[in-house]
Amino acid sequence: MKAIRRFTVQPVLPESLDALDELATNLRWSWHLPTRELFEQLSPPAWEATGHDPIAVLGTLDAARIAELADDERLIARANALRDDLHDYLGKPRWYQSLPDGVPQSIAYLSPEFGIAAALPQYSGGLGILAGDHLKSASDLGVPVIAAGLFYRSGYFAQAISSDGWQQESYPVLDPDGLPLTVLRHPDGTAARVVLALPDDRALHARIWQVAVGRVTLLLLDSDIPENEDSLRSVTDRLYGGGGEHRLLQELLLGIGGVRAIDLHARLTGTPLPEVFHTNEGHAGFLGLERISNLIGGGLNFAAALEVVRASTVFTTHTPVPAGIDRFEADLVERYFSTSLLPGVAVADVLALGAEDYEGGTEDTFNMAVMGLRLAQRANGVSKLHGEVSRRMFGSLWPGFDSEEVPIASITNGVHAPTWTDRAVTRLAAEKLETTDTTACDWLSDAVTDADLWSLRGELRAKLVDDARRRMTAAWTAQHPGAVPPAWYSTLLDPDTLTIGFARRVPTYKRLTLMLHDEDRLRSILLDPERPVQIVVAGKSHPADDEGKRLIQRLVRFANEPAIRGRLVFLPNYDIGMAQTLYPGTDVWLNNPLRPLEACGTSGMKAAMNGSLNLSILDGWWAEFFDGENGWAIPSADAAGDSAERDALEAGALYDLIEHQVAPRFYDRGEDGVPTRWVESIRHTLSTLSPQLSADRMVREYVERLYVPAAASTRVLTAEDAKGARELAAWRQRIVQAWPAVSVGNVESGGVDAVPQVGDELHVRAQVHLGGLSIDDVTVQLLHGSVRSDDDLLAPERLALEPDESGPSGAMPPDADSARFAGSVPLAKAGSFGYTVRVLPRHPGLTSGVELGLVAVAPGSDRA
Repeated sequence: MKAIRRFTVQPVLPESLDALDELATNLRWSWHLPTRELFEQLSPPAWEATGHDPIAVLGTLDAARIAELADDERLIARANALRDDLHDYLGKPRWYQSLPDGVPQSIAYLSPEFGIAAALPQYSGGLGILAGDHLKSASDLGVPVIAAGLFYRSGYFAQAISSDGWQQESYPVLDPDGLPLTVLRHPDGTAARVVLALPDDRALHARIWQVAVGRVTLLLLDSDIPENEDSLRSVTDRLYGGGGEHRLLQELLLGIGGVRAIDLHARLTGTPLPEVFHTNEGHAGFLGLERISNLIGGGLNFAAALEVVRASTVFTTHTPVPAGIDRFEADLVERYFSTSLLPGVAVADVLALGAEDYEGGTEDTFNMAVMGLRLAQRANGVSKLHGEVSRRMFGSLWPGFDSEEVPIASITNGVHAPTWTDRAVTRLAAEKLETTDTTACDWLSDAVTDADLWSLRGELRAKLVDDARRRMTAAWTAQHPGAVPPAWYSTLLDPDTLTIGFARRVPTYKRLTLMLHDEDRLRSILLDPERPVQIVVAGKSHPADDEGKRLIQRLVRFANEPAIRGRLVFLPNYDIGMAQTLYPGTDVWLNNPLRPLEACGTSGMKAAMNGSLNLSILDGWWAEFFDGENGWAIPSADAAGDSAERDALEAGALYDLIEHQVAPRFYDRGEDGVPTRWVESIRHTLSTLSPQLSADRMVREYVERLYVPAAASTRVLTAEDAKGARELAAWRQRIVQAWPAVSVGNVESGGVDAVPQVGDELHVRAQVHLGGLSIDDVTVQLLHGSVRSDDDLLAPERLALEPDESGPSGAMPPDADSARFAGSVPLAKAGSFGYTVRVLPRHPGLTSGVELGLVAVAPGSDRA
């Protein structure tokens, strides 16, 4: 019989144990090893049973154990010392506080999901884990981030696997009282709320939960409150659940409600309002519209408000495929904005921001990523290759420009080292290198012997094997209550066998079953008598993705074959807790997506931070960090005739690498039993990749390359009652209206012989029709460099031409609305050479002349 209501009763701790409450409610414990070890000491069985959840551990303590702890002076002193250390961590200046004046006082970070700890399951995969790592590193670096998201009562989903291998989803309801959450309250004690006006005179209310993530505050909006009608209480029911209108409501609450929650939090706590807003993927894009509405309420018109919002917004795209972008019917969006939801903002202006009004777009469609890009002056992909893919994918927003010039930068993701580095690695670093900062360790030092590293890898592998056996047994017991688990579960996997890991979400492009392309060959690899291999797999398929579920089913059925079971294992319910054992415990991390569809792929980063080697397609982060010594690159068969041929070629390459390179290196042992060549690769991986893959590096890049410039631009625009924003908006309108009349007229050249030679200097003069603009409104550029046989310039260099009034009498006579521009370029190398001339808008408020998507080129130039 089921209860009609469930809640968590927390124990009342004596005053001497107050420190435990404080330590449990700040999620710094999720990456602070001494604090985790303290809670583990309270009850090791409960620590394991609760999935390493301090609040849940405290809830398991009976009165006798609490009394025993209250009399333990050593434990009390330890808890108080850790509380003092937390206060020290929260209060002392850190890296960000050492930066010059002018850095933003507060930065807002909005994301649809946050993966911080298994105890707070508000994530589905890499996007959420990345967001959690971003907050943790921001905290460690002292970056003043205030974050906002949604509180999903059922998180993503809990995964089970049926006897025939089919994924089954369940949605256990979370009890906020048992989580590290507090309600944001007004001074009179009432709970703070945000409210969104909806069609049909309805309103969506949400309470605001606060989460302490070290120095960072995360606000989570919860619609499951009595003020809402039943249909609206379920808006935040589960992550990525429901259809189009349900998703739209979630994203309205995330973007608009998130900004309102941040504003309310600032007023109630006296903290600074954000100067910069970071949109983590398009789901939170409506935040820009809320801010525009606020600025209009402050006296700006829409155009000027848009300039302020664009200057102060950073947009990060994570998807390399159009199918991964949220898109809504324009009529649905129009219905929701034809209300008092955003005072002062016209529906037509909203629809224009998300319209796919470009070549290849779909009419009457509202695109969240397109809106995100139009509302942000600074945008980035999450690896160098993903930046290239994004510039091509969104290039239609900047017609007339080659993809290399599309204003989307790249900041490669990183992972939070203290979270993802196993305590055994940290312990070895502390003992041998006298530091717990594993990203700064000298792993090449003689202080760490080959035997030390090999012993470490054995310890981590054995820990994974034990965890896998426990999880498989628990999963069987849950599926078959009262039945005895199969005896072979107790011998699942082998702690001395080469272990390959593969874990991620299961969309088809990640190719979970590529390893099964030739099942006989895979069997021979797994069962090799001299060089056996075992593979541990995990991952969830979206509940609506039956094709992904079929991939899981096929793999599970193969893994259950009597001949190989125990050598290939699928672990159900992939989450942070599993990942923290799986990544370190694998010798090799496998990733074989369809290139270039992996935006980054941070799971391989986490494995590398523990000394695992990567075996991957050159996609995402691996495309820029593979160096031939830190793992293996699976050759991509990009030129294959079809997907079947590509899969066959790449699977064959995968098998070859495992058989002829990976396994031989792992099993080639010296007299001491240590595989010296393998350990060399471990040392190299730890030494070269750990610092580069750190989320600290990533957050520093965001600060220096995006946040600080965004704040500086915003201050210029908002000074003197937003004089700069008003002027920029008026200038933009004037440019857009005049641009159709801007053109490049005659282009003349000279200075080279009939047969040009290296050392000659090319002189170019161009006449530009300005269409009523001044020469200060434009930049005239000479693009030059090597050309292909079709006359396309290859990675051209750019030279700004200067206004020229010195031309010979009668040459290129300007009309009343034109000007001459000239410049010279040396011919520095032999080979094909070409050039063209183009005109771009110019204004100090732009990040580049490309930003407006306007260009005029010399006749005969189809593209810039």
